[in-house]
Amino acid sequence: MKVIIVGAGEVGFHIAGHLALENKDVVVIDKDLNALHRLTEKIDVQVVHGSGSSPVVLEEAGLKSAEILLAVTNSDETNLVACLVANNISPATRKLARVRDADFDDYYNFFRDKAPHIDTIINPEIEVVKTIQSLMNVPGAVDVGEFENGRIMITGIYLDKKANLAGVRLSDLPEKTGGIRPLVAALIREDELIIPRGKDKLLPGDLVYFISEKETLIDTLKVFDKYVKPIKRVIIVGGGRIGFRLASVLDETSIQTKIIERDPDRCNELAEKLNKVVVLCGDGSDPGLLSEENIREADVVITLTHDEETNILTSLLAKRMGVDKSITRISKFGYLNLMSTIGIEQVVSPRLSAINSILRHIRRGKVISAISIKGEQAEIMEAVALETSDIVGKPIRKMPFPKGAIVAAIIHNDEIVIPSGESVIQPGDKVIIFAQNQAIPKIEKILSVKMEYF
Repeated sequence: MKVIIVGAGEVGFHIAGHLALENKDVVVIDKDLNALHRLTEKIDVQVVHGSGSSPVVLEEAGLKSAEILLAVTNSDETNLVACLVANNISPATRKLARVRDADFDDYYNFFRDKAPHIDTIINPEIEVVKTIQSLMNVPGAVDVGEFENGRIMITGIYLDKKANLAGVRLSDLPEKTGGIRPLVAALIREDELIIPRGKDKLLPGDLVYFISEKETLIDTLKVFDKYVKPIKRVIIVGGGRIGFRLASVLDETSIQTKIIERDPDRCNELAEKLNKVVVLCGDGSDPGLLSEENIREADVVITLTHDEETNILTSLLAKRMGVDKSITRISKFGYLNLMSTIGIEQVVSPRLSAINSILRHIRRGKVISAISIKGEQAEIMEAVALETSDIVGKPIRKMPFPKGAIVAAIIHNDEIVIPSGESVIQPGDKVIIFAQNQAIPKIEKILSVKMEYF
């Protein structure tokens, strides 16, 4: 598969790295020579210097032989024009554009149905707001994803030192959990990702990813000593696009919401557009302001400014002032793995949301959704088992499944099945697959066509 990426920023850089690890043919276009130099120093991909909206540059990059064009620059207009120009050169190439401005929200259907030069519009800010809502509703979770229209949940939680399951082997979970059977899909221990087997133990400090049905999620969380506390009061720090999107959603609920923004003009704009949300003009990292606003009474503080250092400082300050729960916006990928070491567990990233959105559109086979976890070391994907694929018609234990991948759930005739080695996937079933990066190319192949071996 050949993929052309327009934009060598953080999203383009990490998508290129993700696809290069899977041995895909990747070409990156950017006008910034420094960004291209950074890319070639760390990733084995081709680069082209120039504008991704230039027909000459797109042809030089080999657009006519590309299956997919990803336009992910920081300019919505550039991304849209790049797709328009690309369609004139190579109509068969699938084109995805990252578009963040809320002004385009009401026109997505137009782009999909009336503008054949764009196959998919990706707005990571909408996905970030959904992620924040999920984190607000799942106590103790540091990562939450949904599959099968929300019926299946993938949840990541840190195992506390005093947790009842600390030191328990996975094979012993059923007798320790009173019949509740969480499927532990992955462990992250000392920054190493582990796909566990029955003999593996849960250790304090592990980041545990488990899969459960949504209706049993609360009971499953209790097994890990995580308990639900209803969210009644929220403080949002940062009234930019994401802050406003989240406040607009909460404005329609009974949750008491305050939003703090330092720009007076933006405050006036927010006050005009929001009804029940209280708009405060000031510095959200000011301890005096936070104290005046009774931050201790907030159930969660969500820091969404454009400056991640401010977000980190404010989250730590809120925690020190007595807030149990904070959600922090981070853009730089290099910061993500450091957050838990300084006491910040719940993190959202628009750029990571963009990557997750893009992944589900570029996977081979009938992949419905995909979520990247642990700094893109692994992926969880939801796919339809095609009749021609090598994943159907035999017990899972007899499948030519690659090392570093497991079938986490099967949806058969609308019934959710947590599989065993004897489970058989039928054509048309949906499957949830957890796979480390090195296993993804082989997973794509068995989802697509019959294979005799790897």
